[in-house]
Amino acid sequence: MSGGSEQPHRAARKREPESRAAAVRRLRIVAGALLVAGVTAYFLLPLERLGADRPWLGWPLFVLCLALVAALLLRHVRDIVLEKPQARSGIMISLLMCLAVLVFSSGYYALAQQPGQFTGLRTRVDALYFTVVTLATVGYGDIAPRGQEARLVAVAQILYTFVFLTAAATALSRRMHAVVAERERRPPPP
Repeated sequence: MSGGSEQPHRAARKREPESRAAAVRRLRIVAGALLVAGVTAYFLLPLERLGADRPWLGWPLFVLCLALVAALLLRHVRDIVLEKPQARSGIMISLLMCLAVLVFSSGYYALAQQPGQFTGLRTRVDALYFTVVTLATVGYGDIAPRGQEARLVAVAQILYTFVFLTAAATALSRRMHAVVAERERRPPPP
């Protein structure tokens, strides 16, 4: 009798990794689609309308987007620190880090529409480039914030990166080390 009840149990165990793998694949597809949608929105949305003409809309929207990304990042960092077994935080942290870059790029581009805020920042690609250069602390000098608002946003990006993106990258690294260590402990398949 135990042989009969053992068979469904083994089959359930065998299906479990397949369903986890399928869930991870679905999450990767969704995350990839969201990233493509975010990049597409970045290049297509009328960000010029968020500049000096509508500061009552642009600034709150910028702060709200950054706060939302920060809250989601902290949630996923918490899941990694607490070692929640079902968390798929690695994929989400990568996506949220990319979204943070797009939010700052959008803010820079909207600010660049105001005279005197930036030198050298004319296009959305320039704004994306400046965001990544600032994130990487390279600072080539070809684009520079000149106005007070632009400098405040650059300082905000540096602080945001220092606090949120560094914590997220550290948690992501911790998660990857744990995954690799777990795989090394597993016996090889027969």
